[in-house]
Amino acid sequence: MTEPGQLTDTDHVAAPGVPALAEPVVSLAGRRRETLHFALRNKKVVGALVVISGFLVLGLVAPLFTDHGPNEYVGPPAAGPSADYWFGTTTFGQDVFLQFANGIRSTFVVGLLGGGLAALIGMTVGFVAGYRGGLVDELLNMLTNIVLVLPALAVLIILHAYVGVTSVPMQAVFIGLFSWPWVARAVRAQTFSLRSREFVDLARLSGMRPLAVIRREIAPNMSSYLFMTFILLFGGSVLMAATLDFIGLGPTDAISLGLMMNSAVHWSALHLGLWWWFVPPGAAITAIVGALYVMNVGLDEVFNPKLREM
Repeated sequence: MTEPGQLTDTDHVAAPGVPALAEPVVSLAGRRRETLHFALRNKKVVGALVVISGFLVLGLVAPLFTDHGPNEYVGPPAAGPSADYWFGTTTFGQDVFLQFANGIRSTFVVGLLGGGLAALIGMTVGFVAGYRGGLVDELLNMLTNIVLVLPALAVLIILHAYVGVTSVPMQAVFIGLFSWPWVARAVRAQTFSLRSREFVDLARLSGMRPLAVIRREIAPNMSSYLFMTFILLFGGSVLMAATLDFIGLGPTDAISLGLMMNSAVHWSALHLGLWWWFVPPGAAITAIVGALYVMNVGLDEVFNPKLREM
């Protein structure tokens, strides 16, 4: 990932005789076309997009073509993969493929909501702390450090055990609330680097409000960095949710890939040789998270001219 202080988008200074805010519009459009050009030529980005898109389409479309739910007993118990049941059935006759498709949907929901919430909190704290400085920065930095030193997994286990989690969105919220500190510190460092640039000073002198300066001048110059950060948060949320589900602290009214593996272990699928029950969900989690990290590496090559494959 790009190092703090290294800019990848629209880093601009007004030229003599040219309005300060006129250049970024043209430059930003040109950089977007250039970025898209190199992204479509990057094998890592394209390959990861194919993998993620394939799982997403499967999770959205497959459940629409069935007339039964993922937890209904519809087939013979412990049946292997066949034309009727592509991934076989569980020891109770449940359709593993349908559970798998619904679990993928839950995985993307957790990633989007958990990663999105963590990104929103972390970026807000980082922007405000880095731009304002002083007492505001000290207070927000203290809050960030407090949350950062908390053992996130242990806290989530306690919350899940005592509060209870009944839905995937609720689980995603819990994960997002404890995944943002490193984002806040990274964004704060980038904002510190940008707030002293000439174009930010010009924006302040023009009477632009602080939030407008952050939104229109600082954030666009960090857009690639912020996008890559969200990808990491997405993958981290998926792994955290899978961990909680696997140890039995997942949603009680939903199906997920982690809960599939938990059920498989609980009902001795490994000892009974029912590999089709636990291999697909484990492979899917590995493939999705792996594709996200490969995409992150590829995007680093796209956004950083020094790493681009010409």
